[in-house]
Amino acid sequence: MISVEEAQARILDAFTTLPAEEIALSEALGRVLAEDLTARRTQPPAAVSAMDGYAVRAADIAAAPVTLRQVGAVPAGASHDGALGPGECVRIFTGAPLPQGADAIVIQEDVEAGGEIIRIAAAVAAGTYVRPAGLDFKEGETGIVAGRRLTARDIGLAAAMNRPWLRVRQKPRIAILASGDEVVMPGDPIGPNQIVSSNSHALAGFVRARGGESVMLGIARDTIPSIRETAAAARDADLLLTTGGASVGEHDLIQQALGEEGLELDFWRIAMRPGKPLMFGRLAATALLGFPGNPVSSMVCALIFLGPVIDRMLGTPAIDLTDRARLGTDLRANDRRQDYLRAGLARADDGALVATPFPRQDSSMMATVARADCLILRPPHAPAAPAGEAVPILHLSARVSGL
Repeated sequence: MISVEEAQARILDAFTTLPAEEIALSEALGRVLAEDLTARRTQPPAAVSAMDGYAVRAADIAAAPVTLRQVGAVPAGASHDGALGPGECVRIFTGAPLPQGADAIVIQEDVEAGGEIIRIAAAVAAGTYVRPAGLDFKEGETGIVAGRRLTARDIGLAAAMNRPWLRVRQKPRIAILASGDEVVMPGDPIGPNQIVSSNSHALAGFVRARGGESVMLGIARDTIPSIRETAAAARDADLLLTTGGASVGEHDLIQQALGEEGLELDFWRIAMRPGKPLMFGRLAATALLGFPGNPVSSMVCALIFLGPVIDRMLGTPAIDLTDRARLGTDLRANDRRQDYLRAGLARADDGALVATPFPRQDSSMMATVARADCLILRPPHAPAAPAGEAVPILHLSARVSGL
């Protein structure tokens, strides 16, 4: 068995950042930007009013109260022809460009209007309620840097910068193959000795949440021909992800079936719990990750290994889920395998995080994964730890981890 750290390094070394592709802005939410995005225009393109009111020359009202003569009106989307002369003002609305010569806005609440004669009670300084040209951004300025996963806010900024097309990283295509005579898809007839397959659906959701594209290959039966035939559909994928059949029992046939198809196995078995029978290799041009069939093992392996692989292919920084929390209960000494315990999180009276592991940690219990807030990480040979001791944890927030 190899360590978790060595397995992570060997897996990541097999992947590089994917090429870029051009997509419409309307399709860009959640995609990873492949190049810096610069503005194609200045915003605002000219000085504009920030309020409804009157555009004035600040020097004309320095000795307020004064009266001015209104010589025009400018709604947003229009402009005033000619320059503003001494003693003149223009009715103006939010977003409209300032007339030439104007340098301040008096808001309408501070003005008494009587036809063309406008009375202003108090002076305002130059620049009052004026948005100068380029206040938001200037043409050629970088608004969004490469490597960012685009949010709704980014989409709005890109639109304002007049960028209808963006270059983003291709989505990693990850083919998911479940195997086993004992599993059926949700909604299908269930035999007396069968269970509903959850792994492939959970893994597909994880892939999409992390920015990849999942391709469901279905369930291969526990025969070598079925596994070969199902896996053949993954030839164009960036990664073939199998779940189940990775161990060495009589019905664990992934290695044998794909080995006869040219699978080059890098390693198999990791010193971790859950997730020990994990394998990694390459089938022709496609990388292969073989996860255990137990649902919890599959989810923990996705968090520890699959997530960083997707990040690598997208060119995004690795997501750091690590933190520390106090134990909510005693833990016994650990053995030679690195342990990941499902746990709930709470806040102590002093604000510190408290992680309490669930009493049952069986790797078949999917409900505990759904309820868990974190995984408590127990290194190999960790000594017994009393309640209150600080331990490392991995957050399971779906917003961050994808789980």
